[in-house]
Amino acid sequence: MDLQAIMNLDEQYYMNTFGKRTPVCFTHGKGIHLYDTDGTEYTDFLAGIAVSALGHCHPTLTKALHEQVDKLLHTSSSYYIENQALLAEQIVKHSAADKVFFANSGAEANEGAIKLAKMYFYKKNQPEKNEIITLTNSFHGRTLACVAATGQAKYQKPYKPLVPGFSHVPLNDFDALASAVTDKTAAIMMELCQGESGVRPATQDYVDKVVALCREKEILLIVDEVQTGMGRTGTWFSYEHYGITPDIFTLAKGLGGGVPIGALCAKDSVCAFSPGDHGGTFGGNPLATAAGLAVFKAIDEENLVENAKTIGAYLKDALTALKKEFSVIQDVRGLGLLIGVEFSEPIAKNVLGALFDRHYVANAVGDTILRLAPPLILTKKDADDFVAVLTDILKGE
Repeated sequence: MDLQAIMNLDEQYYMNTFGKRTPVCFTHGKGIHLYDTDGTEYTDFLAGIAVSALGHCHPTLTKALHEQVDKLLHTSSSYYIENQALLAEQIVKHSAADKVFFANSGAEANEGAIKLAKMYFYKKNQPEKNEIITLTNSFHGRTLACVAATGQAKYQKPYKPLVPGFSHVPLNDFDALASAVTDKTAAIMMELCQGESGVRPATQDYVDKVVALCREKEILLIVDEVQTGMGRTGTWFSYEHYGITPDIFTLAKGLGGGVPIGALCAKDSVCAFSPGDHGGTFGGNPLATAAGLAVFKAIDEENLVENAKTIGAYLKDALTALKKEFSVIQDVRGLGLLIGVEFSEPIAKNVLGALFDRHYVANAVGDTILRLAPPLILTKKDADDFVAVLTDILKGE
């Protein structure tokens, strides 16, 4: 189908939750490139919002999926699933977790984390400890509980009254956080690098104080690694940058390399779920977990965590160097291959449009921030090419 026909069908039959989309439909991809209905090549610096960690049609992932499709797609978790057990093992071996539960998305994984924190204290005969503190400008998902957890009013307003039990404090403001803690606080839930609000990392001092507070007050620490996990920040999980071990953390996005999957990961000491306390029909089915196993395999074999660290630092340094030439660049920040470029003027959407015209895919957060989350297979040449194009755009060429 041509693009206009697809757009017409979309307008007639699809719920308009995404507004006016960028007028392109990608039909296939290879590596860091995407191709549209006319065969035009685009360079992907967004990876489906940090999902396509291996790029597109990575041979390890596509081979594993083809083989699994030919064997079995789904049974249910009433039965043992080999891939499910193997993927849980891989997550535990690579992380601070002892146990894993699989869901279908980041929102479901976060929902599970919220439930687990509440269940933990319920089974300790402390049901009054049921409130969770999250951060202003956070993003934890679209379910009703995750909307309440998300610290952005624009996502919450239509769904009031919100699920109770959540409060929000600013990132890196420890005094505000400490003041929000009460005898009812069960958990503090946070992204260590906020992606949806413009790639804003927590400071080491702040995180250290949060961890100490959690230990002092018997509060669980939940780290949302949906966007930052699976090597995205140059470590397997962003909490490694800070030298901490959360009680609970969540994964999704890059875990499946494009196949929907989420994971709730926890220390043995907080695994309070008993049979019947939580579940799901699709979570951890043979297909989704085959994808996760392939992603782990490729990242390990190709040393992509180190690549994200090295190339991410290289790209960030190159973008930071542009500040000397272009005063409109106010800040460049991020971890690994999750980078935000903040402008001092509301030009982010214009820059994004100009990048698209030059066949680059990226993302704008509001009017002032350009967000980059390219596949972990990015090379120095890819980074150089992008910086050259952005330089021309900022020059007005």
